[in-house]
Amino acid sequence: MAQQQEKIPLLVIAGPTASGKTALAIELAKAYGGEIVSADSMQIYKGMEIATAKPSPEEMQGVPHHLLGFLEPDQPFSVAEYVALAKQAVLDIHRRGRLPILAGGTGLYIQSLVDGVEFSEEEKDDRVRRELERRVEKEGAEKLLEELAGIDPEYAAKLHPNNKTRVIRAMEIYRKTGITMTEHQRRSRRKPSEFHACMLGLNFKDRSVLYSRIDRRVDEMAARGLVEEARRVCGEKGIKTAFQAIGYKELQAYFSGAVPLEQALETIKRETRRYAKRQLTWFRRDPRIHWVYPDEWENFFKVVENAKKIIESSEILCYNKNNCLS
Repeated sequence: MAQQQEKIPLLVIAGPTASGKTALAIELAKAYGGEIVSADSMQIYKGMEIATAKPSPEEMQGVPHHLLGFLEPDQPFSVAEYVALAKQAVLDIHRRGRLPILAGGTGLYIQSLVDGVEFSEEEKDDRVRRELERRVEKEGAEKLLEELAGIDPEYAAKLHPNNKTRVIRAMEIYRKTGITMTEHQRRSRRKPSEFHACMLGLNFKDRSVLYSRIDRRVDEMAARGLVEEARRVCGEKGIKTAFQAIGYKELQAYFSGAVPLEQALETIKRETRRYAKRQLTWFRRDPRIHWVYPDEWENFFKVVENAKKIIESSEILCYNKNNCLS
């Protein structure tokens, strides 16, 4: 009988924006000898530190981070490309005897990596994609998203009109293959996952606490130079994908003189709260996630200790008899 392939341990820390994922991931990395692989679709871009809440070297506290700020803002980037790079990083971390920690709020990135979703080049059609891109430029992404909702309501419900790339990609796959993105993702999970994953999710029992954290973060971003960063990034030609980051699009009305800065910042807060709600909707559908509620504990130390109890009961640290991480 062939020996069963050993699965790779993977700690996942997911949740909405401003929930404290980065801080928790860093503390757990220090505790268990881990390295962090980002699962954030905007933190991959260079020069977008403030709007994407990219951790600073001081915040990283010496913990190695992967897939941060490696791509120019004018470069498109697919989920398939992310999965390939993230898998490579996870395998490298594991080979060096360290614990891979996947941390971020982009649910599609996390799900696709953990579940071993396979992507086929045959589903690409440059002609169809260009046609859809022209439609979006002329009619807006909202109209295309409405059309997608009539074809694939399950997947469309996960998307925001700002996410033009994924709206177009879902329509491209349907036009090319005749199957929806939802069905495509189901069919793509043909092989068992390579990972033994322990998945933690951060949330708040009192939603107003999360919203207050979001509002405070936007104020801090503004104080750190968000407006100047947005003016620079949005002033560069060819920036399309990176422009989807919340914080840039909303400031355009201020740059044009249509609204005062305070109103633009309030719009950023509102859109970020809406984004957090969509993230929670996505993650709640995954029964594998163990939820941790920071507002149930009196301090961050207690949050970390609670997370450790979940991790240490998951067998992720001793994924076979001969190899225990400590």
